[in-house]
Amino acid sequence: MIRIKTPQDIELLKEGGKRHAEILELIRDAVVPGVSTFVLNEIAMKELKKSGDKASFLNYKPYGAKRGFPAALCVSINEEIVHGIPNENPKILKEGDIVTIDLGLTHMGMITDAAITIGVGSISKEDTHLIRATEEAMYAGIEEAKNGNTIGDIGFAIDSVAKREGFVVAEGLAGHGVGYEVHEDPYVPNTGKKGQGDKLVSGMVIAIEPMLMTGSGAIALLKDGYTFVTKNGSRSAHFEHTVLITEGQPIILTGKYDIVDKYETNI
Repeated sequence: MIRIKTPQDIELLKEGGKRHAEILELIRDAVVPGVSTFVLNEIAMKELKKSGDKASFLNYKPYGAKRGFPAALCVSINEEIVHGIPNENPKILKEGDIVTIDLGLTHMGMITDAAITIGVGSISKEDTHLIRATEEAMYAGIEEAKNGNTIGDIGFAIDSVAKREGFVVAEGLAGHGVGYEVHEDPYVPNTGKKGQGDKLVSGMVIAIEPMLMTGSGAIALLKDGYTFVTKNGSRSAHFEHTVLITEGQPIILTGKYDIVDKYETNI
């Protein structure tokens, strides 16, 4: 069941989203050659404690999982698409890697979710193209996140950018409602048909998160039970924002990037 957020909920989500963006920026700046994924998770834990907020992902057990997620932060490198575990068998980041950092933050009971993919040092033109296309796909989806539109409108917009840029969306991975829980209704796939799916209404809060890759969209789950990888070994990028549906333009609750000046944001 889709649950509409109250004005009081929305104010808490705006506060949490601002803190979320600040912490994600600190972690992003720490992504350099030679740093350990363990250290990135420690930064997340330290900053969450400092702000008085909680790690939404830590010990969270999604449907079908055999155990709770063991970290505050997901860190996914190169062919890893999502949910990489940073503090079990930590990895050292190398020049030329591309890394996704995905953080969930709980502020006074309300949850926001956001992710970015960045290069470690100097990266290839192909990886730069992949990252930029994935970010553009996310904002194309956000553009459709308006009262009266549908979930299908978001997926169609994301998939259209992916195809135009020569990429495919990762199969079976999608966005979702968020706020009271890490994952809520509605399911927000990264493909779709215009006018189909759940109707978007003011007060809904959703996480829009395209994950793009090259060649086939087939994915595989590693033995750790959480890390999804590209089946063909190609690299993947992932961007995510928590977005509020309003009577007008969508409000991005989890930060601001250069190409979204036309949107109202929480910063």
